[in-house]
Amino acid sequence: MRSHKAVTTFILLGVTDDPQLQVLVFIFLFLTYILSITGNLTITILTLMDSHLKTPMYVFLRNFSFLEISFTTVWIPRFLYSISTGDNNITYNACVTQIFFIGLFGATEFFLLAAMSYDHYVALCKPLHYMTIMNSRVCTILVLCCWISGLVIIITPLGMGLQLEFCDSNTTDHFGRDAAPLFKTSCSDTWIVEQVVIICAVLTFISTLIGVVLSYMYIIKTILRFPSTQQRKKAFSTCSSHMIVVSITYGSCIFIYIKPSAKEDVDINKRVSVLTTSVAALLNPFTYILRNKQVKQSFNDVIKKITFISQK
Repeated sequence: MRSHKAVTTFILLGVTDDPQLQVLVFIFLFLTYILSITGNLTITILTLMDSHLKTPMYVFLRNFSFLEISFTTVWIPRFLYSISTGDNNITYNACVTQIFFIGLFGATEFFLLAAMSYDHYVALCKPLHYMTIMNSRVCTILVLCCWISGLVIIITPLGMGLQLEFCDSNTTDHFGRDAAPLFKTSCSDTWIVEQVVIICAVLTFISTLIGVVLSYMYIIKTILRFPSTQQRKKAFSTCSSHMIVVSITYGSCIFIYIKPSAKEDVDINKRVSVLTTSVAALLNPFTYILRNKQVKQSFNDVIKKITFISQK
């Protein structure tokens, strides 16, 4: 790492200076974080315990829940600490570490959503060969490829970012989970690294979106060929949870990074970023619990067992 010794910490301006709004932000983030962790842990436990949830679909879902837990844990507790104590300082190393893990988990999540779309495609379009194509070995390889792809996509921009020097202001107009505001505080020429970041982000977004869209084009085409309405409804129901999660994830990403104007982009971006990432992490697990029949049934069975034990 190469940076001027004078700048060892950054001051994060946060989302707002208004004390009342800070209280509301704290309560909102605390509740969404607790509910998100609860929901994602529930899915993780259910997919580990229930023998009916041992198929590749739920292996992917368990990994997705782990990513959601990791992603929110990297930034929300630290942000809650800053709001509650008023300590907005973050060390250079802590900032770099946070950006690394946010980038890794975020990129891996997109690749995993694409892998989950492919799994749905095989399940609905090639049902007789599903267990042969999506065996445990293939499933493990796909999950590992998602993690490796996430790591590869961020390693170049991160390596370039570590070469930046910070010799002027150490005040960052954000809350610590975005690299873009850091570029504005650097006294190095950041044009090249910014372009690399954009290229890597667009490459991840477009490549995974193409995978998702192609999978669902074949899925919808196959479903429409089913002879009975009941079969079509059942097939659409199988995919509905994943389609909602994909829409939330990609939609929130588009909403954050399509900026309204050059002047307002930082203020609006950081507030929308807080809202969309925290709400998305909250909605994703509950979407699967409420809309996926097998997960819902497994959840109800566990609740019944707990109720029965407590009544004894």
